Amino acid sequence: MEVSKEPESNTTSMRKALLIINCIVLAIGNCAGPLMMRLYFIHGGKRVWFSSWLETGAWPIILLPISLAYFHRSRTQPGSQNKLFLMKPHLFLAAAVIGILTGLDDYLYAYGVARLPVSTSAIIIASQLAFTAGFAFVLVKQKFTSYSINAVFLLTIGAGVLAMRTSGDRPANESNREYVLGFLMTLGASALYGFILPLVELTYKKAKQEISYALVMEIQMVMCLFATGVCTIGMLVNDDFKVIPREAREYKLGETKYYVIVICSAIIWQCFFLGAIGVIFCASSLLSGILIAVLLPVTEILAVIFYNESFRAEKGVALALSLWGFLSYFYGEIKESKRNQPALQTEVASVSDRHTSV
Repeated sequence: MEVSKEPESNTTSMRKALLIINCIVLAIGNCAGPLMMRLYFIHGGKRVWFSSWLETGAWPIILLPISLAYFHRSRTQPGSQNKLFLMKPHLFLAAAVIGILTGLDDYLYAYGVARLPVSTSAIIIASQLAFTAGFAFVLVKQKFTSYSINAVFLLTIGAGVLAMRTSGDRPANESNREYVLGFLMTLGASALYGFILPLVELTYKKAKQEISYALVMEIQMVMCLFATGVCTIGMLVNDDFKVIPREAREYKLGETKYYVIVICSAIIWQCFFLGAIGVIFCASSLLSGILIAVLLPVTEILAVIFYNESFRAEKGVALALSLWGFLSYFYGEIKESKRNQPALQTEVASVSDRHTSV
């Protein structure tokens, strides 16, 4: 009897395709999200809790792919007990806790973006990679190769190069206290999200059920639901719901564009969160952190194009270092994959021999 390798090959190919799709989705959210949020603030938006709410408020969109996955299971597995939601109570509780932390992180990040230019806040967020690497080592025993260490080092140095000349980025109408507070809030957001990414990976590993991509979407929905709940409480306390209609009327770009920006921002941020936890599902929290960091110079360039922020030599150096680090990581992954392939073939061959002897 011969053991077929085709199902395993198909699964690997599907997982790689899913990883590429999630990387693209993450890139869209990571680059466009900060730009949309800053656009809200620079043209008259002032509600930090509302801006935080927009980061996860579009969570009902996730119901659409969850429903499609349910109908697909119903057609392909008609004899099985099929449910719309696969999540068990303990996993729901874990996702809820992570969602509350995400809500707090949303506020810290939105406060920083309200006070800092896109380039400056992006630089600070790059420090998230160091936090992610540290927490991944502690929480999920992430194994580091020389290539992944090199990638973390290069990306961190790239962020440091960008930070060399940020003193001139402070808005003219902003006090030194507000600028420093915005800096600290953004750094706090970076540290907290650097903790959240490995925590999501730990949740996958400790789940007492099979983790499918449909279940990943459910986790994303529950996380965003509870994060939105945290931000909704903040909006109620801050009377944001009463102020939003007036803010829309007084918005510099007009009331219609105000609501267009708000809706687009909410949808784009869903791309970020779904892409981030999707990459964790397909690979690791470290790769998710590396992708977020490597996209930093892209956000910088987009800020230069759309907001006329200056593009100095250090931004070009940071872009080169980020690409170098990114390529270093993937080169290491390719080498590791090739090293593991002979062992996998030997294992399959031994299984085949056992079945043949039987």
